[in-house]
Amino acid sequence: MQKSTFVKNILDGSLSKNILLFALPLAFTGILQQLFNAADIAVVGQFTGELGAQCMAAVGACAPLINLLVNLFIGISLGSNVVIANMTGHRNEKGSSRAAKTSVIIALIGGFFIAIVGQLITPALMRWMSVPDEVFGMAMEYMRIYLIGMPVILLYNFCAAIFRGIGNTRLPLLTLSFAGIVNVALNLFLVAVLHLNVAGVAIATITSNAISSVLLIYLLFKKTKLMSMDYGKFRIDPELAKRILKIGVPSGIQTSVFSIANMVIQSGFNSLGTIVMAASSASINLELTTFNFVSAFGQTCTTFIGQAYGAHQIKKCKKILKICCMEGFGAVLIAASLIVCFGKDMIALFNSNPEVIEYGYYRLCILVFSHLFSVQYEVISGYLRGFGISLLPAVLTTFGVCILRIFWILFIFPLKPTFETIVMVFPISLGSAALMLVIALIIKHPATRILQDDAFRQNQVISQTGQI
Repeated sequence: MQKSTFVKNILDGSLSKNILLFALPLAFTGILQQLFNAADIAVVGQFTGELGAQCMAAVGACAPLINLLVNLFIGISLGSNVVIANMTGHRNEKGSSRAAKTSVIIALIGGFFIAIVGQLITPALMRWMSVPDEVFGMAMEYMRIYLIGMPVILLYNFCAAIFRGIGNTRLPLLTLSFAGIVNVALNLFLVAVLHLNVAGVAIATITSNAISSVLLIYLLFKKTKLMSMDYGKFRIDPELAKRILKIGVPSGIQTSVFSIANMVIQSGFNSLGTIVMAASSASINLELTTFNFVSAFGQTCTTFIGQAYGAHQIKKCKKILKICCMEGFGAVLIAASLIVCFGKDMIALFNSNPEVIEYGYYRLCILVFSHLFSVQYEVISGYLRGFGISLLPAVLTTFGVCILRIFWILFIFPLKPTFETIVMVFPISLGSAALMLVIALIIKHPATRILQDDAFRQNQVISQTGQI
């Protein structure tokens, strides 16, 4: 098998089929990543005896904080995705190789940065989130171990972004599938046999992430030209790093602000007691299944638009947007319906307490169908990022989702401090973001405007005459 066979031309043939075949492995990869945390919660809920609800609450309380610390760099990885997709569409192998090497170095630097800074700021953030004293110690233990694994966690996400850029979502799924099996086995051994509780599930998670990142690095070196091409030393390319950061940093800030907003919401859930915390923790891991389909079609749109833009096939861009919206909407609707049908049984896998099941199922029903709004703003955001327009969707979603959620918890929730009051902010905020992005798309018309841009027309002439 030649190395070039792992680079796919995703624009040839049926776009509907190619988009679906690209998005589904991406969605299942996201689901598997989420299953790492779900496995943590399920194992500590079922195999720690009377401490089950407390261990679940401790691990669940860490989720918003983990997202805050890692999402900045996962957002930056979208910049790598776009840059590599552009160069793949333009058939620029040298540029793709330099961008891939730059991305790997950014991932490692970012991972060590988060690991160190996270250890310093975690206690204060936990207190700010109102984590109860009865679970504070276990939550801190889980976070400190988890933070040690940040370099390999970010490395996997950046390597997966590189593979997306060259049109391959199958390999990240396969490597993560293997690592997921290891994660479940280690969870059961460390918790059920060695009785390490939250420390055991944290160790299992970072070990499985290390395995998946090492496998992807191996495949980048052995099965593609991206790492093995002798176009300069293995170092950061300043120009490409600037392009990656220009696209990725707004996306990272957007997702980080999302995490801050969700931490504020989590503080509201925490104020309602351990049962509500445990219910929310179980529900999150199920509702994120639908969001993984949302995110998958958003990232798919970014990659397809990125390659189409790089290949100067701008007329395909509107068709790509339409297909991603329709297929994403259908996938989320199917997933949401299945989750609601079997939701109570799935929550019971985490904890059999009737109150936990009741609260968790209520949140689950509201959230999974709210993600139908998320399809619109994620796909439109992905469409704009494929053209290198990253700041606009970041600003709009920050206001539509994050600012509104923070306002809700600070001013609406105190008026009626109930579980139902908190949950209602989700459909309201997601619907607001979707509306804002639709309006922005109508006004912006990026494909039409880029076709009219003089510089882009000059690039077309240069490309057609072979003067590269």
